[in-house]
Amino acid sequence: MEVEAAGAPVAIGAPRQRCVLAALAVDAGRPVPVQTLIDRVWGPEPPQRVRHALYVYVARLRKVLGSAGSGGHRPAVTRRAGGYLLDVDPDRVDLHRYRRLVARTREPGCPAADREALLRQAVRLWRGVPVADLAGEWPARLRRSWAQEHLDTVVAWADATLDVDDPTASIGLLTELAGQYPYHESLAAALMRALHAAGRSADALHHYARTRRRLVDDLGTEPGRDLQSVHQAVLRGDAPRPVRTPAPVPRQPDTGIAPAQLPADLSTFSGRTDHLRLLDAQAVPIVAIAGTAGVGKTTLAVHWAHRIRDRFPDGQLYINLRGFDPTGPPVQATEAVRRFLDALGVPAERSPTGLDAQVDLYRTLLADRRMLIVLDNAHDTTQVRPLLPGGSGCLTVVTSRNQLTGLVAADGAHPMTLDLLSPDESRQLLAGRLGADRIAAEPEAVDDIIASCARLPLALAIAAARAAVRRNHPLAALAGELRDAGARLDALAGDEPYTDPRAVFSWSYRALSADGARLFRLLGLYPGPDIPVAAAASLAAVPPKHTQVLLTELTLANLVVEHAPGRYSLHDLLRAYAVERSESEQERRAATHRLLDHYLHAGCAADRLLSPYRDPITVAPAQPGVTAESFADAQQALAWFTAEHECLLAATGLAAATGFPVHAWQLAWALGTVLDLRSRWDDWLRTQHIGLEAAQRVPDLDAQALAHRLLGRAHLRLNRPEQAAVHFQRALGLFQEVQDRTGEARVHLDINAVLQHPDGYRRAIGHAAQALDLYRTAGHRLGQARALNAIGWSHMQIREYRSGIAYCQQALAIYDDLADRSGQASVWDSIGYGHHHLGDHAQASRCYRHALDLYRELGYRYPQAATLDRLGDVHLATGDYANARQTWRRALTILDELDHADAPRVRAKLRALPDRRTWTLAALSRW
Repeated sequence: MEVEAAGAPVAIGAPRQRCVLAALAVDAGRPVPVQTLIDRVWGPEPPQRVRHALYVYVARLRKVLGSAGSGGHRPAVTRRAGGYLLDVDPDRVDLHRYRRLVARTREPGCPAADREALLRQAVRLWRGVPVADLAGEWPARLRRSWAQEHLDTVVAWADATLDVDDPTASIGLLTELAGQYPYHESLAAALMRALHAAGRSADALHHYARTRRRLVDDLGTEPGRDLQSVHQAVLRGDAPRPVRTPAPVPRQPDTGIAPAQLPADLSTFSGRTDHLRLLDAQAVPIVAIAGTAGVGKTTLAVHWAHRIRDRFPDGQLYINLRGFDPTGPPVQATEAVRRFLDALGVPAERSPTGLDAQVDLYRTLLADRRMLIVLDNAHDTTQVRPLLPGGSGCLTVVTSRNQLTGLVAADGAHPMTLDLLSPDESRQLLAGRLGADRIAAEPEAVDDIIASCARLPLALAIAAARAAVRRNHPLAALAGELRDAGARLDALAGDEPYTDPRAVFSWSYRALSADGARLFRLLGLYPGPDIPVAAAASLAAVPPKHTQVLLTELTLANLVVEHAPGRYSLHDLLRAYAVERSESEQERRAATHRLLDHYLHAGCAADRLLSPYRDPITVAPAQPGVTAESFADAQQALAWFTAEHECLLAATGLAAATGFPVHAWQLAWALGTVLDLRSRWDDWLRTQHIGLEAAQRVPDLDAQALAHRLLGRAHLRLNRPEQAAVHFQRALGLFQEVQDRTGEARVHLDINAVLQHPDGYRRAIGHAAQALDLYRTAGHRLGQARALNAIGWSHMQIREYRSGIAYCQQALAIYDDLADRSGQASVWDSIGYGHHHLGDHAQASRCYRHALDLYRELGYRYPQAATLDRLGDVHLATGDYANARQTWRRALTILDELDHADAPRVRAKLRALPDRRTWTLAALSRW
């Protein structure tokens, strides 16, 4: 921002002071309310004594401006009722001179040469980025708004150059701006018209191809009708002409009353602070607010409109387009435009006939006005587009249950999708309606109510209304009514359709295609927090490509949310509604069977890549309609397990609860490797309990043996050796009963791990030796390697280090032959331990680092920490305290992340290290 006097710059002062001047200058000659100035300069969170600060800045500005100019031309800041006014000739402010020049081109009968000259002058007034030296939301909003205004003017000037046969004049600027705004279709069309008129038709076609490719690749949309028309005209060799703005018609006599059609603001409005901040920061002329039924789109739009209505002195227009109203069809564009023309003072007898003529008149009347238009509850973009103003001085706010992607892509609307309220916002809503004291008195009941209402504003408002009329009832009673998921929608039923979640949901549901409605119903069966496309395809027995189309339909209807690429979710109340609408019991069971087959077969396939030498289980063929998952390598398999973690846990529980016990224990088995690898031992324990109970219901002794063994391993990981031993003994008996020798061998190795304490090392060697004999009898080479490693490690615990290393080297030879990196890492760690205690610290360090490299490649977290712990011991033994500290800190970071019982022991090692000053003295003494 610059101020000049007699051609010389004038120092304006501090940034806030400059912002105050800018806030006055944009409305030069008009009073600006104090609150508006505060909002512009300080934003939504002004300091406590903000009015005093404003007075100080105004006083300083008066002194600064007193030296600018001379005589009657000196600008001044004067007090007006409720605000301040910058008393200056508007032509002395570039912005207003710019707009005056543009406005003159719209006067009836303006000659083409004058139009081009005026627009050229306006374009040349644009120098760099406006108010670039001002920070904050309001200056940023101005920059975006003025940038769009500048683009409109450049396009108008470029078109005017065609009328005076000087198309080359604008090509340079248009090319520069097209590079900055590659998706701006009006700019692209203007450049194509200028290039074609200048005899460069090939360049025009090339620019169209480049623009179309960007729109399709980046936004997924084809060019709009106007740009396509220019393209066709160039192909035909015609002279494409710009679409002219209709000539202004004389306004009706001013009644002195600006339209003020906004509905009443909600006095208890709360929350949505981040959304309001984002809305305040927008400077685009169209905002499209989308969201599911009952999420509060209208409430937010109306509340924000009341907050900003002072920015639009020419009034506010509002219409409910009834896009999803069960009482009748959506409002037609002809009716909506006619109502807006009425509000703008156009008598019916003066209104033109035909929609196009009425829209032209509507846009002409708004061309030089600053108005706020709220288009509520729109069904689609087609219903909205005729109601969009043509000028840049108006703001249009659209709400819809559908994602109006066409409005975003073709009309430059800023999209905003409303999600459910946060827990804190939900409490604020309830407190605003029931009082903070009542909410604070029963915090647990309030949390239950919020959870039962799925944080949906409509449901919370209904629950609050119920509690308000039952003042003597505790909130716990209402929470109890809402706790039953099956009856929750009944408990929230309102006394009219607009306040009944079931009725409100039904309006969106009825608009779905038959296939979309079926998928929505089946999604109610899904147990996880979100569902990927492949699982949804299996659930519905529909090919994935068609499933994606159906999920897109549900997303556009805001019945599901794509909260991450390819993953969809729906909130609990919509899930309850989907269950109410669900299929027959036979269809529900078939869909559940397909879903469980999907996760079981995918889980087993992924597990084979993570643990290729693990003995597989026998899984029944998948049901028809199940979509198969495939993985290229272990990394992809691990990524799938990570993405599906919560869903796999939920599927295991669903299998047990819905009469699929075989799926339940097999899913628990399939999860064993990855839950151990990712150190999710509490989850491992829970799923194995489910698996064991399911195996006992089958009944299947082999399955029970596997489940007992894995449950024991989970207990062992959680440092519960006594509980682990109980399950290992039961597994050993079952494997012996079914004569599974390799199963027996595995359990002997598990018992070896339980006995890793001073009183148990020799018994541990005995169990590992039994395992080795069983594995050799079965010809199980991988098992032999594991047993040899276990024997070697146990020998080292009784200080038989050379013997232990020899056993481990035998194990390493087998692991190398099998290319089993996990086994290799474990043996290198064991051998490193032996060399450390033999005093060969260099060799120990090399072994440990080799093990660490393998564990990192595999993603094994706890083994990394254990090896780092032992490597730190090597550094300590050599007096390398700095590396010991660094290594133990790395180990401790992992252990803390895992909340592992080893963390306090490593932390104690760190505390026992000498401080840095002691290290220095020790080093000096050696020198």
